[in-house]
Amino acid sequence: MSSSSSAAPVATPLLDTINSPAELRQLERRQLTTLAEELRGFLIESVSQTGGHLSSNLGTVELTIALHYVFNTPDDRIVWDVGHQTYGHKVLTGRRAGMATLRQHEGLSGFPKRSESDYDTFGTAHSSTSISAALGMAVASKRKGEDRRAIAVIGDGAMSAGMAFEALNNAGVMDADLLVVLNDNEMSISPPVGALTNILARLLSGRTYNFARRAGEKVLGVAPSVLELAKRVEEHVKGMVTPGTLFEEFGFNYIGPIDGHDLDTLIPTLQNLSKLKGPQFLHVVTRKGQGYKLAEADPVLYHGVGKFDHNAGIQSNKGTPKLTYTQVFSDWICDMAAQDERLIAITPAMREGSGLVRFEKEYPQRYFDVGIAEQHALTFAAGIACEGMKPVVAIYSTFLQRAYDQLIHDIALQNLPVMFAIDRGGLVGADGATHHGAFDLSYMLCVPNMVIMAPADENECRQMLYTAYKLDAPTAVRYPRGGGLGTTPQKEMTALPVGKGEVRRQGKRVALLAFGSMLGSALVAAESLDATVANMRFVKPIDVELVLELARTHELLVTLEENAVISGAGSEVARVLEEAGIATQTLRLGLPDRFIDHGDQQQLLAEIGLETQQVIERINARLASQT
Repeated sequence: MSSSSSAAPVATPLLDTINSPAELRQLERRQLTTLAEELRGFLIESVSQTGGHLSSNLGTVELTIALHYVFNTPDDRIVWDVGHQTYGHKVLTGRRAGMATLRQHEGLSGFPKRSESDYDTFGTAHSSTSISAALGMAVASKRKGEDRRAIAVIGDGAMSAGMAFEALNNAGVMDADLLVVLNDNEMSISPPVGALTNILARLLSGRTYNFARRAGEKVLGVAPSVLELAKRVEEHVKGMVTPGTLFEEFGFNYIGPIDGHDLDTLIPTLQNLSKLKGPQFLHVVTRKGQGYKLAEADPVLYHGVGKFDHNAGIQSNKGTPKLTYTQVFSDWICDMAAQDERLIAITPAMREGSGLVRFEKEYPQRYFDVGIAEQHALTFAAGIACEGMKPVVAIYSTFLQRAYDQLIHDIALQNLPVMFAIDRGGLVGADGATHHGAFDLSYMLCVPNMVIMAPADENECRQMLYTAYKLDAPTAVRYPRGGGLGTTPQKEMTALPVGKGEVRRQGKRVALLAFGSMLGSALVAAESLDATVANMRFVKPIDVELVLELARTHELLVTLEENAVISGAGSEVARVLEEAGIATQTLRLGLPDRFIDHGDQQQLLAEIGLETQQVIERINARLASQT
């Protein structure tokens, strides 16, 4: 990508006067179109300078304005799903100046965060939580006798997850004033909308229509067969022009679909809905990248961006880009699929991020994107494994957490050969606490039958993927975001001996036991300390012989891992020593017992004491305390 543009800032005279939704609500309706134009221009310029999510935010500009204009926020609660589309919300709620620090260390979060603003009513960054949370807020408000609305804004992708339907199923029978806004930006549920459906939405959301429907139910209640006939007629009449039968069956009053960029439709519809009681469902259709032609043309490319020139757009990288672990996986799974037709690739809506774009093109019949449904992904893989196939689940560490029960009961308990390619293990940088892969080693270590590997470089990653695939057991290869040590992967694939590490440097007094991404720091630190370095490779089964040998020949064992230090790989080393009755001192270095915010990866490592020089100082301090 090229550097950020040095062009003059976008003029935003109206936006500059808005520092809170209360001020937004003082505007005349005719001014809101201008405000939307200015907000969209501001977001394009701002995100081009900081990086972040762009397409999704451009698609929700009008919806964000309309919600804050109609509802009395923050007293009325808006709960955003995922939250990567809330930059406009942040700007309108007093954080415009802070957008220059977006996703940077100690700056604004890229997602809603309760500690950041009263307008961020629910912290999130994973999908499909909004309806459950908003329903909880609506029920609590009713119990407290408070007259406020709860609004869940959920995308069509997030609606594919089971949790969203669990919440809908519960909400439809609850006495709660809940509005669910489905932001359909892929038109996956309905065809393009027009004037007829916009008019219909205003009519169906009006109190006159709803009063007439309730009155009719009372009158016809004395004749159940007639009432049932009336309901069926109403359902079929609405079904001819709206796709809402499913949501009506859940107990919601369905409205839509309407144009999510048409403020003249959005605002009166929301105003009507704000006066209705019970569960309401509004379906709006928006376009990712709206108002920025480059993002409209390629919303995937502009979904998550680094810094770029917003006038010229994102430019292709010049030269040969550094090989990433994701690319290593992408190449390996295509090579492996060519060798074994049993291989099936599964991803929960992370084709690009997990490196499966090429695989889908080359092996479309063996590729399955199950949507944002991590629980289903794992049990689906288990079913495939039951029939003798070899499923590979490509998933981020932070998303695997959502399917922990399925990992234990459906895969490990049955000892099924499901392989997990776990991307984004460790600190991921700007996405912050919700996306750091901080816990996977800890939560997998205690699961019987699991084999867990952590590669230290790119070639080792390729060989570990092959090793895991060849084992007839549940396996996991956990690798970090970005690149490694710069090692070129060997084309030939060779299985590694299971549960065996290797000594990479021989030294004295101190032995550094590095797991995965920490090997580079360990080797550098060892030069200063004249320490031994072991590349442990396997977290489970751990190399017991190597651990015991190092313990007998060194005064201090130091474990290094980019994972929670509690119950992590270091704890497994301590367990081995305890069971062997060896009292060699240990120092466990890893992620501390707190959630780590967003920022540059090196900044975060320094913040938690895992930068190489800090590692050296901590080891020297421990040695000094032992003398």
